Amino acid sequence: MKLHRARWGISAALAIALVAGSAAPQEMPPSSAPPGSTPTFHVKVRLVNVFVNVIDANGAPVGGLTQEDFALSEDGVPQKISYFERQTDMPLSLVLALDTSGSVRKDIDIEVHAARDFLHALLRPVDRLDLIDFNSSVREVVPFTADMRHLDWGLENLDFGPATALYDAIYLSAQTLAPHSGRKVLVIISDGGNTVKGVDYTQALDQAIRDEVMVYSLIDLPILNDAGRDTGGEHALITLSQETGGKYYYAEFGDISKAFRKISEDLRTQYLIGYYPAQRRSQTDFRRIQVNLQSSTQKPHRGYTLRYRPGYYATPSQPLDQ
Repeated sequence: MKLHRARWGISAALAIALVAGSAAPQEMPPSSAPPGSTPTFHVKVRLVNVFVNVIDANGAPVGGLTQEDFALSEDGVPQKISYFERQTDMPLSLVLALDTSGSVRKDIDIEVHAARDFLHALLRPVDRLDLIDFNSSVREVVPFTADMRHLDWGLENLDFGPATALYDAIYLSAQTLAPHSGRKVLVIISDGGNTVKGVDYTQALDQAIRDEVMVYSLIDLPILNDAGRDTGGEHALITLSQETGGKYYYAEFGDISKAFRKISEDLRTQYLIGYYPAQRRSQTDFRRIQVNLQSSTQKPHRGYTLRYRPGYYATPSQPLDQ
């Protein structure tokens, strides 16, 4: 079956840009009341979802925790946890973005083989994956689907080019994930070099945060200590992952299968914490989230590390306390 393959442009993508999960609170009209009385307004507050990974001192995921083990605050203000789920079964919307520029062409066969194994092991009927490749521009190879025949076809029909539109790929991937509900994940394989003038790093990071996309970076470095490698792009991918609640991995010496297995394990062992933020005055639209484990005599939680997105953007129209 031949799939339609369209090359993306920034202007077209901007026309369909949506910010996921951040619908503005709606103010209802005042109810009928006697003249002179104070009208009552009802404010709708959205549920904020936080996906949390808990890792022990050996780097292994920690299961078996309960809602009572967690404490959460927003901008330093404790919040009541309204929803909790272990090893979430929430549907997964995932974009797999493959760098097909000249600098990583030598590893593409290994990457495609590992990606195919990853998708076959991870995707469930409720999940959806969008496959893109990027070089001098960004191209959607296969739109969102759970049909492995289409995805296998896409992995065998990648395009190649000399340059690397890395930040365009991140920006556009976040936008295409924006309308989807559930977990939104971008897995990007690249050496970190961006050689196309267009979207810059700050715009790409901001879009991923606003659209609540977890970025998992697989950094393709043939020689870790190579003096000629792009450390700036490498560090950019690391920061993108850290600031969105994802994670980064080095795919050294072509061993990308191990990194894919770790991502799959990571996505299967997440905790979902949901809360309705209290309306409060803030000087910025960005709200910072803090999640901690509450130790007890029975559960000391020593040596555990938590990973989650550090915050989210509230809508500008969100009302503030008087």
